[in-house]
Amino acid sequence: MAKIAVMGDTESIKGFACVGLDIFPCDRPDDAPALFHRLTSGGEYGILYLTEALAERLSAEIARLDGELLPAVIPIPGVTGNTGIGVRRLSASVEKAVGSDIIFEK
Repeated sequence: MAKIAVMGDTESIKGFACVGLDIFPCDRPDDAPALFHRLTSGGEYGILYLTEALAERLSAEIARLDGELLPAVIPIPGVTGNTGIGVRRLSASVEKAVGSDIIFEK
């Protein structure tokens, strides 16, 4: 059975351990590509949540996985706030699946 991993700066992800998710602190952005590759290539994790700050840094690596069923890579806001990357990725995925955007901006 595939597990769920959470990757990001320590402050942003430490709470996920309380609900049983595997956390992978990455406080040095230069370590992010190797850790991302390790988590996404082994087949152990079906879902990888990562902070939007890391998602921005790893955009090329994430794009290579967009056509794959697993793992699902889902950006989440970190303690520094929401950059909108997660919402934009979700919107693009829904638009691709349904043919229409579901988020209406005023």
